[in-house]
Amino acid sequence: MAKEKEKGGILETVKTVVWALVIAGVFRTLFFQPFWIPSGSMKDTLLIGDFLFVNKMAYGYSYASCPSIRLPQIGIDIDAQDICGWLGDDNDRIFGSEPERGDIAVFRHPVHGTDFIKRVIGLPGDRIQVMEGRLYINDEPVGIEPAGTFTETAQPQGPQQLRPRCANGPVGTGGVCEKERFTETLPGGHSHDILNIAMQNSDNTRVYTVPEGHYFMMGDNRDNSSDSRVPNAAGGVGFVPFENLIGRARRVVFSSAGNSMLYFWTWRGDRFFHRLQ
Repeated sequence: MAKEKEKGGILETVKTVVWALVIAGVFRTLFFQPFWIPSGSMKDTLLIGDFLFVNKMAYGYSYASCPSIRLPQIGIDIDAQDICGWLGDDNDRIFGSEPERGDIAVFRHPVHGTDFIKRVIGLPGDRIQVMEGRLYINDEPVGIEPAGTFTETAQPQGPQQLRPRCANGPVGTGGVCEKERFTETLPGGHSHDILNIAMQNSDNTRVYTVPEGHYFMMGDNRDNSSDSRVPNAAGGVGFVPFENLIGRARRVVFSSAGNSMLYFWTWRGDRFFHRLQ
């Protein structure tokens, strides 16, 4: 009798865990996906170690709405396409709603499927170009105004221990790393900060005409971002198909400057529930 009760108790525990995973999977697929900021490509809007929830209802649903399950330690590699490929490959969405210029969006990389987060800069049909570090949309320069200097400590950041690039030259560990900051105002009136480090190849591009059903993405940390300025065939992001969008980010929920969220002394309390621009 005792063994039967023990067996029944284990079975109930397993069933509870399975149902909890199913419910969590449905919630993540349909409503909100957690996302950690792993790199500095969106500084100073998003910092390494920021944690947020992506609203999947914002743009409707496609195969990209399903999570990928990658656990290399135990040999599991299930792509979202394997789970939700039935949604089709027609660059369309269920209950689709198009992003607005200036949205901060999470999307699947068009080639290798990694989740990226950038800002929507170019809409279908737009002509996009960068000349001498300034963004042009449909042959018109986007408005920018100086917004002081962004500073941070020159030290390894986040779990990947990435060191920031600095406009004030090589800076030793513990020193003050500086970047020029500007406020950029897109057509339609959306304003946000961007950072400048130095003049480089990505500050002078050809004209990109955004295809129908695609979007042009850029990071706010303009000189430290792999984005649509480089075609995906050359290792960049290229144009992002509508179906690859996952959702929109509006608010930071939690933030930690350390390489683990458990290091409470590295928490950035001023960024908890911080609204994004």
